[in-house]
Amino acid sequence: MANERTFLAWIRTSIGIMAFGFVLEKFSLFIKQIGIFLSAQGLQTHEISHEHQSYSPLFGIFFVGFGALIALLAYIKYRNTEKQIEEDKYRHSSVLSLGTTALVVVIGIFLMVYLLNT
Repeated sequence: MANERTFLAWIRTSIGIMAFGFVLEKFSLFIKQIGIFLSAQGLQTHEISHEHQSYSPLFGIFFVGFGALIALLAYIKYRNTEKQIEEDKYRHSSVLSLGTTALVVVIGIFLMVYLLNT
């Protein structure tokens, strides 16, 4: 049962990461549409750098892919752990946890640098 709860926790995490990526990508589209609308109305807008605009969709797509990868790895880990439990040969492995944590920290640092430069 604990194996299933852990698997479901990883699935919830991956769904959250994918949802964040989706929102990030769609927010970029929303900002572009608002800029076009305001320009069409003749209102003066602050110019948004094309360099910064192009990163937001890429971040969003990356997060959606990252969430899907976490879901896949969680399933593989779940099946391996289930097999080890059935054979009474369970060995703890924290590769998925360590890898995900490291990648999230790197992404967080990258996003902080990105936000400081905008």
